[in-house]
Amino acid sequence: MMEIIQPDEPRLHIRFEGRSWDLLCRELDIGQLSSDDQIRQAVAGFFDVAPGKFRAYVIERHDNGNITVRPEAVFG
Repeated sequence: MMEIIQPDEPRLHIRFEGRSWDLLCRELDIGQLSSDDQIRQAVAGFFDVAPGKFRAYVIERHDNGNITVRPEAVFG
């Protein structure tokens, strides 16, 4: 059976190891109410790496339900 994805379904955007990923939040069982630690755990599990790998990553929750996980920006 083909899975139907709604156009407004919340997504997780992540920048990891030089690549960008766009996943459905439900694929990782996370959402707007998930804690930062829960999101880091889910992302680490997806990439099969230690959760500490994402310790310095910024987690942004957007009004439309999307979540962005990205490395902390370093300027200078």
